[in-house]
Amino acid sequence: MNSVFKKDLYRYYGEGGEPFLKRLLRPLELKYIALFRKANMCKFLPLKLFYTLRLFALSKKTHIQIPARTKIGEGFYIGHLGRVIIHPDAHLGKNINIGTGVTIGMENRGKRKGAPVISDNCWIGTNAVIVGNVKIGSDVLIAPLSYVNFDVPDHSVVIGNPGRIIPKENATEDYICNRV
Repeated sequence: MNSVFKKDLYRYYGEGGEPFLKRLLRPLELKYIALFRKANMCKFLPLKLFYTLRLFALSKKTHIQIPARTKIGEGFYIGHLGRVIIHPDAHLGKNINIGTGVTIGMENRGKRKGAPVISDNCWIGTNAVIVGNVKIGSDVLIAPLSYVNFDVPDHSVVIGNPGRIIPKENATEDYICNRV
């Protein structure tokens, strides 16, 4: 758990690590990620339950709703405090950036019944919505206010509602800092 959270910290602070004073004033979204990692990776059931309950309480304060059983790779970054909702069955790879107001949800019927799988190095802009059993490739930038309910290939930018795919090499270059 410690090494995964260190990689999350690296995404926020870079090579120098987290200075002591910043640790005291750690942003709430980073506190949420730390508690999420504890609840997600703890094997001792009473302690796991304790962390999960604390995560639920912090969720009320931060408006971030990421259940403890959600699978999220190392280097997870929430850009700003605010409403973020991720379905527990969603899978997120490493080096994922999430903006405020993002919803990653499930479709309950039809050909896309299920939750999204998001690969590594994806940047998801403010108020973007990703729903259904869709696969988002690596190095994908999903623009703010985009609605994605379809598969997205690697090295792409998704813009608009309905979403439109624009192929682009290094789509997230300069968007995702301090990759792990």
